[in-house]
Order: sequence, then C-alpha cells, then structure tokens
Amino acid sequence: FRSSRSWAPPAWGYSCARTPSSLPSLCPSFLSPPLGSVPLQASTFPVFAPSSWFGPARMLSTSTEQEEPVKIERRTLKNGSYATVITLSRPEKLNALDLNMFHAIAKAAEDVARDRDTRVVVLRGAGRAFCSGLDVKSILSNPLKSVESIRTLMQRTEGKLSNLAQDVGFLWRRVPAPVIAVTHGVCLGGGFQIALGADFRFSDKTCNFSIMEGKWGLVPDMSATITLRELVPIDVAKELTMTARIFNADEAKSLGLITKVCDDPFEEALAFCETLSNQSPDAVAAAKQLFNRTYVDTSEEEALRIESELQNVLLKGWNVVSSVAKGVGLPSVVTPGRTKRSDYWHK
Repeated sequence: FRSSRSWAPPAWGYSCARTPSSLPSLCPSFLSPPLGSVPLQASTFPVFAPSSWFGPARMLSTSTEQEEPVKIERRTLKNGSYATVITLSRPEKLNALDLNMFHAIAKAAEDVARDRDTRVVVLRGAGRAFCSGLDVKSILSNPLKSVESIRTLMQRTEGKLSNLAQDVGFLWRRVPAPVIAVTHGVCLGGGFQIALGADFRFSDKTCNFSIMEGKWGLVPDMSATITLRELVPIDVAKELTMTARIFNADEAKSLGLITKVCDDPFEEALAFCETLSNQSPDAVAAAKQLFNRTYVDTSEEEALRIESELQNVLLKGWNVVSSVAKGVGLPSVVTPGRTKRSDYWHK
C-alpha cells in the first residue's frame, strides 16, 4: 500500500467527487466504505480500512502472480478424516468482494456441501484481513457496467431461495459440515455477513467489525436478516444496523456475534476441527440442521416434530452403531469405525 500519493478520506466514507455522480444511487447494501487515512497506489480506488487496525503482521503466504479469488485446501486430521480450508485470496484488496469473488465463494460453498468426506470447514482470509466488503472499483466505477453487475448480484433465479449476493453468506448454512469463520484485521459489511453465515466465528483480538450498510442509506441484504436474529436480541441488531458503527472483537464476543477471541484463531479453529471430527458426522450434521430449522420462530409442535424426524434418520445409520459401541467401551478390535456422512444430509 505504499505510494507516492496518499488519499485521506473524511471520517466516514469517501468523497463522492471521486466517483461518477450516478454511483450513489447504484450502491448495493453490502458496500463497505473506507475508514481512516490509507496510503494507496494512485490507481487504487479507496475502499480499505487503516493499517493500524490489522495488528502485528502475520500474513498468510501469498504470490504476486494472478491467483484464484478463493483457494481450497484439504487437511488431513489426526483420525484420518478431512477438514476443508477455504481461503478468500485477494490479499492486495483486503479480500474485497468483486464479481469473481462472489461467484467463487458461492461455488466453494456449493461444492463443499456435496462433499461427504469433509468433516469441518474453515473459512478464512489471506493477508491482513478477513474481508473488507465490496470492491467498489470493480463493481461501481463504470456506471454502465455497474448496473449489470448489480443485476447479476441481486437477481433471483426462479426456484432459488437466495440471490448471488446472499449466497456468499447463506449457503454456508446448507453445508452439512460445521463451518468455522476465522476473522482478523477487518470484517466489514458484506465480509461480516459472510462470517455470520458460519456456525462458529473465531477472531483475533485486533479484528474490527461493522454492519456498515446504513452508512449508504441502505440495509444489510446478504442474509444477515436470518443470521443476526439467531445471535443477538432485536434491539442489538437494530442498533448495530442503524448506527453502522465499528466495534472490536471483545465487544463482538460480549454481544454474542463471535464465538471466541484468541491469539491465533486459525490454530484454534484447527484444534476445534479435531474435536468435531471425533464425533459422528451424521450427528453433527443433524445438530446443525436441528438448530438452524428450529432456533427462531418455530412453534413447539414443529420443533418437536423436527427433533423426531432427525432422530429417526440417525437411528437408521451406521454411525449411531459406532457411537454406541464406543460409548459402552467395547474393545477397539470390535468397535466399528465411522462411515462417511449419510447422503441424507446432502440432499
């Protein structure tokens, strides 16, 4: 981010004089504005947070060559099962979301949802941040192209529950394996909504968060209306959305928005993967579905029905036999091993 030219934005957002006059009316609600004074290359559109937010430099290894916007890596766990690590990989842009990134994240979620071998998913960002929100330059710098870009993000295919903008946060809920988001640096706007779609959020102490859409006169529309109501009371959701204020990891933890604050959230996530991988993959998938389907606005009658439905599925599977055998202390030579997750959870 070194340059002979620096751009110092006002306290909140950028000067509209730097953008085509038609763009404010085109800004989608997942837009994340810049914060603070950031030295930028002359050709770089100002969308990023100040470097003081990112803490000590603990960057993931990155290449200067053109890379895929999302990297997928399978890691073998101690018991021989697998965790899939999905990395948002535009570190030079603080993993800001352009159209390629939207498509790549949605595809990664869809692919891992079909993978019976993956026991746990870890979602992280390369470089100094998890995700800084929308890449304004790529989406909105050209008024004509921006209309088409927004149409691509917002249109809903017939029969599909979510649009592309919502997919990057919502589709993680459809992954049978538990998903752990590892946040650091900044997790803003659309980036925060991606993290909210995970089952767990591990953050380092330096990370800053915001539901920033209100700064643009808009509301969050990347599935936060589903995930926020499961995590915080309605008054907290309203306050964070209406003020669009910045808050740190400790406050996020106290509000219930993140699961754990730790020195090395990625290593903590990998350790948690080991714990989860020792459970029945069917029981873990059933638990995820049980609470996703019943936690908010479900009648007692419906919740009890769903409990029984999922339990009946588990009782018919081989992994319950394995769990019971191990639970009663059968010797290892006769204890049945786990099988892959049932196809039922991948429908």
